Amino acid sequence: MRLDKFLKVSRIIKRRTLSKEIAEAERVKVNGKMAKPSTKLKINDEIEIAFGRSILKVRVKELKNHVLKDESGDLYEIIEEIKIPYE
Repeated sequence: MRLDKFLKVSRIIKRRTLSKEIAEAERVKVNGKMAKPSTKLKINDEIEIAFGRSILKVRVKELKNHVLKDESGDLYEIIEEIKIPYE
């Protein structure tokens, strides 16, 4: 499954166009490497997303094309969430 689609289906990012833009801005890494929106994901891949003042690291648990809102959290597990303090 493509990275941009996984981020949308898992509801980590609400819209696929937004997940594509974030990946194109080099704010997403898969297994420690900068990732394009078209990067193919596998189970157990680690995704690191840089949001404004935080970094979210998740591990892919399942790949599904469609899930209900209540089940979207089952697709990944949060490894770490880092808050960057204001200086």
